[in-house]
Amino acid sequence: MKRIIVCLKQAVDVTQLKVDPATSQLLTASAPKKISDFDKNALEEAIRIKEKNGETEIFTVTVCSEDAKPVLREALAMGADKAYFVNDHTLQNVDTWATAYVLAEAIKKIGSFDLVLCGEASLDSFSGLVGSRLAELLDLPQINSVRKISVEADVVTAERTLEDAYETVKSKMPALITVTREINQPRIPSLMMIMKASKKEIVTWTVADLNIQKEKIDAKNEVIEVLAPKTERKKIMITGENTKEIAEKLAKALFQEGIIRR
Repeated sequence: MKRIIVCLKQAVDVTQLKVDPATSQLLTASAPKKISDFDKNALEEAIRIKEKNGETEIFTVTVCSEDAKPVLREALAMGADKAYFVNDHTLQNVDTWATAYVLAEAIKKIGSFDLVLCGEASLDSFSGLVGSRLAELLDLPQINSVRKISVEADVVTAERTLEDAYETVKSKMPALITVTREINQPRIPSLMMIMKASKKEIVTWTVADLNIQKEKIDAKNEVIEVLAPKTERKKIMITGENTKEIAEKLAKALFQEGIIRR
């Protein structure tokens, strides 16, 4: 295997999100950013494949309108060899179609590869569409929701998660795979790895460098607003003389609310 390309998204850290109590709007501008969790699993898997199969280059590709270099440095510290960053202000409100299109053009410009790895979704938007659209644009066989990968010669074998079963799929490479969080536990870079990352290359492109026309990345889906759901407690207290009476009252209340059924 010669080269693996991993698609990374700089995502909002959803665990750090705050909500405006007056409007219920999510305050995303002040939230810290990080590598989307599923994408970090994809990068970790690429590194593990490299460790098993010897000489392999790992390139990451990121599309963003903001500064994502701290996130890219983390990816390089984990073990990526080179990072490509498509950074342009016109990418501020792009949807999944435009993201996949820009990623496809960047990957074509990079050149040959054996595998493209993506997270199955991002934790901030969770659309789960970019990987499939990217595979279509690159005319690649795709395997989604993968929990285990093995590579031998020019064939990749993947175990994917279905609703009530696991399915093993084989494909010739090049191919595109989207991974789940259960595939691995991403490593934490050591101090030495972080220091080495500072010497690795980050190549920055604009949409002009990829000859992308503006009308091709205009959003086809419009997000009107994103609000936190309102949650109100009913503040019902169940009391009784003993645990049996309390349990019976609780069960009756749950039946009445439609939470459980007989």
